[in-house]
Amino acid sequence: MKLYYSSGACSLSPHIALLEAGLPYDLVKVDVRAKKLESGDDYLNVNPKGQVPALALDSGELVTEGPVIVQMIADRAADKKLAPARDSAERYKFLEWLNFTTTELHKNFSPLFQPAIPDDVKTFFKDRLLGKFKYVDSQLAGRDYLMGKQFTVADGYLFVMLAWADRVKLDLSGLSNIAAYKARIAARPKVQEALTKEGLTKAA
Repeated sequence: MKLYYSSGACSLSPHIALLEAGLPYDLVKVDVRAKKLESGDDYLNVNPKGQVPALALDSGELVTEGPVIVQMIADRAADKKLAPARDSAERYKFLEWLNFTTTELHKNFSPLFQPAIPDDVKTFFKDRLLGKFKYVDSQLAGRDYLMGKQFTVADGYLFVMLAWADRVKLDLSGLSNIAAYKARIAARPKVQEALTKEGLTKAA
């Protein structure tokens, strides 16, 4: 398999998932703005969406969209329990977390990375995100991970969003459950390995 990624982008989530799953893969870096690979080849020939992540399977099929990719990775390494069993009540709660992260967190970050967007608009989105993270903090009370005691690929995705919160200087200092959770995820050896491979500093 080949994971098409950009350092620190949302592709860090499936990168963590691949390492946690112990699946073999190759990393292919993408310049998302230029839509180019390091080789100079046009990334749009690989993924017409022009976004990361994309996972090229050994069969030749290309899988895109982070929440789908991490589910597939988890299912390919079922013994690692990176996702609850299919058709279980827990699986649907897990899917709820993946969807919340991609729609309520991930997409609300997008304007904060656009230099052309005015500061007052960015403040609006920061306030909105803070409200979403307060909800997450309340749900983490008494839990090690989103699903309880077991780390899943949903945690890898949420961890990336918390790293983004640092990048945009979103103040989450009052959210003690999130602070402990973030430190717990960052301490995982495979998470550290992913950060190192992408040239990122250790998460605070």
